[in-house]
Amino acid sequence: PPPPIRTHLYSTSTYHIITSAVSSAILVSVQWSLTMEVAYIYTKARSEFGKHCQFEDGETQVIESILPTDEYDSNYVQRNPCTKSVSTVPQVSETEVNTERVVTTNSGMHHVEGGWPKDVDPTELSDVARYRKKAEKDEDFQYAMKTLGPIVSRCMKQNNTVNIYQEYFAEEKDKQTNHCPEPPSAKGVAVFRDPSTVRRTATSIDWHPEGGRIAVSYSILNFQDDRLGDPSLSSSSYIWDITNSNTPLVELVSPSPLTCLRFNPKSSDTLVGGCHNGLIVYFDLRKQSAPAGQCKPIATSVIESSHHDPVRDVFWVQSKTGHHCASVSTDGQLLWWDTRNLEAPTDAIILPKAGEDGRDLTLGGSSLEYNTDAGATKYLIGTEQGIPLSINLRHRKNNNGITVLEGSNGTGKHHGSVHAIQRNPIHTKFFMTVGDWTAKVWSEDIKTP
Repeated sequence: PPPPIRTHLYSTSTYHIITSAVSSAILVSVQWSLTMEVAYIYTKARSEFGKHCQFEDGETQVIESILPTDEYDSNYVQRNPCTKSVSTVPQVSETEVNTERVVTTNSGMHHVEGGWPKDVDPTELSDVARYRKKAEKDEDFQYAMKTLGPIVSRCMKQNNTVNIYQEYFAEEKDKQTNHCPEPPSAKGVAVFRDPSTVRRTATSIDWHPEGGRIAVSYSILNFQDDRLGDPSLSSSSYIWDITNSNTPLVELVSPSPLTCLRFNPKSSDTLVGGCHNGLIVYFDLRKQSAPAGQCKPIATSVIESSHHDPVRDVFWVQSKTGHHCASVSTDGQLLWWDTRNLEAPTDAIILPKAGEDGRDLTLGGSSLEYNTDAGATKYLIGTEQGIPLSINLRHRKNNNGITVLEGSNGTGKHHGSVHAIQRNPIHTKFFMTVGDWTAKVWSEDIKTP
């Protein structure tokens, strides 16, 4: 191959290429025209590729030596004075991080009965009875009962052998020994303040069926209270998110202040409420109106067919459609409603009690309890007179199914209004009432606490 190119010279029509080798120089002259393309391909053997450099030690040689000179001193200006600051304090930095909120939940399970097929609703008595009759006629049912008999018998014998009511640490009772390392206590997590400028009472609180939210109704129940004439008195109630106590989630705007409020267990987006003027209102959170965050009732009862006193409590009752509810008031009425048509109640019961002179006295309802586990036709009512009432619609032909629980000569009743009444969630025939600074435990079978 030709030696490498060192330099080149060109004129108008002649292109001179000067190359150099180790021992000779070659001048190459190329003639071309304006339209002629000249190309020369250099080839190199593959064996010459990739040869590494070989370095050898040699003597030190001084290539250039530059002596100091004052020739360029005029180009520089000396800084005077020269100031420099030094900090001996260690430099630190501060960083704030808002960590993600840890969500904790306490969950439990109340197992009543299970194992039903998907097409059978265990809350519907007719569906359960129909499925049971069908299962009892099956041949496998008799075989299964025969097989389970010895197992159940063995478990019952074990319960009779072991004293399940044995009292442990009985000898330490006199010592008043406390086995708990810490005394029982409760800590406030959040405070939900009424946004109204006029102070009102939180008359009811109801949890959302799925948890995480509460519905709170606000009203003034004092008779002829001066605050009722305040023009700035709000009639709104609110739904709060328990993780945000600063701003309510939804504002429920009603024609009159709400005294009670309940979520629908079958449709958690709907609520029913009772008003101070006796009206029943029905809310659907999916149909909110402007401004954002406000929800107005989509149905309201007629004042002529509603309660004549403030509605003290309201409950959703068992039905196939999930639109039926019951309300109680101090006017002595227990009314049933269909939220699809609130023009008139579907049924009504007056709460009577035989007086001393033989005449019936009307009792004002102050609280209501309804639990489907105890029976779809059973109701418990607390009255202003301190007397609990048990109502079973199955025995409606006998005094409308009302049983007055006050003991002999009224010795078991409260001396004031029954503010709350609730069944035991496990043993539903037992229930508790609260009033006049006392709490009393009752049983449906006994008329005294």
